[in-house]
Amino acid sequence: MNKNVVELKDEERTHCEIWTRVMGYSRPVSAFNKGKQSEYKDRKYFKEPCDCCSERAKAA
Repeated sequence: MNKNVVELKDEERTHCEIWTRVMGYSRPVSAFNKGKQSEYKDRKYFKEPCDCCSERAKAA
């Protein structure tokens, strides 16, 4: 076993509440109804490339 790995029991863990932005304001995901929680789990995340790094922006 690796000596650097720390194993915790469930009762030793700290609850981490996840918040997300919905309709212009932040809310905890735990406050969502079942349908909205399911929708949150199905979200796809992407990172849009910025124009500042593209060749077209450098040529301008």
